[in-house]
Amino acid sequence: MIAAPTTGVTLHPLGLADSRITGGFWADRIAANSAAIPVGRERLIEAGNIGNLRIAAGEQTGAARGAVFWDSDVYKWMEAAAWEYARSEDPGLLSHLRELTATVAAAQESDGYLNSVMRLRGEPRYTQLWLSHELYNAGHLFQAAVAAARATGDRTLLYVGVRFADHLADTFGPGKRNELEGHPGIETALVELFRETGERRYLDLAAYFVDARGHGRATKPGFDPSHFADPAHYADRVPIREASRLEGHAVRAVYFALGATDVAIESGDAELLAAVRRLFDAMSARRQHVTGGVGSRWDGEAFGDDYELPPDRAYAETCAAIGVFQWAWRLLLATGDPRYADQMERILYNAVLPAVSLTEPEYFYVNTLHRRTGARADVQRSPANGRRPWFNCACCPPNVMRTLASLPGYVATGTEDSLQIHQYAQGTLRSGDFAVDVDTAYPWDGRVVVTVLEAPTHPVDLAFRIPHGGEYSRTSRVFRPGDQVVLELDLTPRLIEPDERVDATRGCLAVARGPLVYALEQPEHPDAVLEDLRIDPAAPISAEPRPDLLGGVTVLRSDHLTLIPYYAWANRGPHAMRIWIPTLEKHR
Repeated sequence: MIAAPTTGVTLHPLGLADSRITGGFWADRIAANSAAIPVGRERLIEAGNIGNLRIAAGEQTGAARGAVFWDSDVYKWMEAAAWEYARSEDPGLLSHLRELTATVAAAQESDGYLNSVMRLRGEPRYTQLWLSHELYNAGHLFQAAVAAARATGDRTLLYVGVRFADHLADTFGPGKRNELEGHPGIETALVELFRETGERRYLDLAAYFVDARGHGRATKPGFDPSHFADPAHYADRVPIREASRLEGHAVRAVYFALGATDVAIESGDAELLAAVRRLFDAMSARRQHVTGGVGSRWDGEAFGDDYELPPDRAYAETCAAIGVFQWAWRLLLATGDPRYADQMERILYNAVLPAVSLTEPEYFYVNTLHRRTGARADVQRSPANGRRPWFNCACCPPNVMRTLASLPGYVATGTEDSLQIHQYAQGTLRSGDFAVDVDTAYPWDGRVVVTVLEAPTHPVDLAFRIPHGGEYSRTSRVFRPGDQVVLELDLTPRLIEPDERVDATRGCLAVARGPLVYALEQPEHPDAVLEDLRIDPAAPISAEPRPDLLGGVTVLRSDHLTLIPYYAWANRGPHAMRIWIPTLEKHR
């Protein structure tokens, strides 16, 4: 959720209180996330992340635990807590947020620098930026600070962020230190801080970091045969204005691209905006899984080559999907192109939602598209384990928390005389003096009923995204309270053919209905080996509501196959599962 950009956009976010999800599919998921957020705090205490900050603040004694980036997980949790408080006004959550804010403020050094692990271990600042995540941590602090200020009105954490940002602006840039952070993320955060404070040098520093990258300056020095010596791992091989594709570590690449998009929007840089749009198009055409997830290689958590999209070895890190979601939102605001809203929907349902359990605060780090029969859980992140309560690198769980907590802010945009609905969820929306109620059972039912609650005396342009249509359906007139506009979306099940250049899925089909990608899972086929099953492309596909299954889903049936929504897999145990199904023709 970002503040309204000051310039350079076609669409404008709604105010924090102007979009509410009150029922239906996403209300259930937000409620589950709300229950998970306090548990996340406890896990951050148990792991030692919060303890590091408390020791640095002088509130307790001990040695630092964990990695240098562990503060960032606390900041992501704080951002989640802020957005959740804006929705629920939970006083207990506000109390925990204020307590942590006081700890973070006390841990900050006199010149504004803040990193608990580096300080406690006596590590010198900025000497190993390829590894240390010092600016990455700062970025998540800034985002949490902005969220807390917007959601609670308390600007204490914002003051901490401003002091650190001032330190960075005094330290890095033209004529100062020219090292680059190994893990992007600071760029978009500096722009957000600029939007909140109006301090121009934060935007200038973000723009500097964007254009300084691409010359191998963020790379680990010296010889290393691994990806740590590859500039592409750090999104640092080719300047972004010249790049033709995203490469290397998927999260770093996507975070850098979304930060560059923010810089392009705020600076009115048409060349940079064209470059990031070109990169998004190349990614979605050749380096993105059918679920919307990105990342093909476990080695380096990386993008693969064009059309290298193996379903069984897919990495598809949860944080990478969230990064693409945030990037698509910024491009939607900049251009008004509904294809970016399509991407957001695809990712939400099929790349973010699968990462969290339906009922428990448990998560996937890696989102495979095929868990083979008899797969062995060899490492903690392996999806063969099923979802896990936490990870030794726990970047993904609090990232999911902050995304779902802020979800209402991504539903619609508007102005005094317009409202654009991009995502379909039951709730209320307000743009200026125009307020509507949205009633829908989407994604199970395609009917969306919008009832006008309040309306100005002048005409209002009401726009609905037509999924996969590349357009909006528009109604422009003077509305009156009680007027209704009904949208009927086609949810006919459909088969998806892979690009034949993707060797791993050639001769296979995937099945989808509405925004949902479907999958085979072992419980529906207890006597079969999933790898032996085939799909008949000529067989009809029927949809059957199952309110008793997996929290209430619609299953699809085709001949002898029964498919469930992919997001719901592994909620009955870490069973075998597959999305891409070989066809009968291939079998023959």
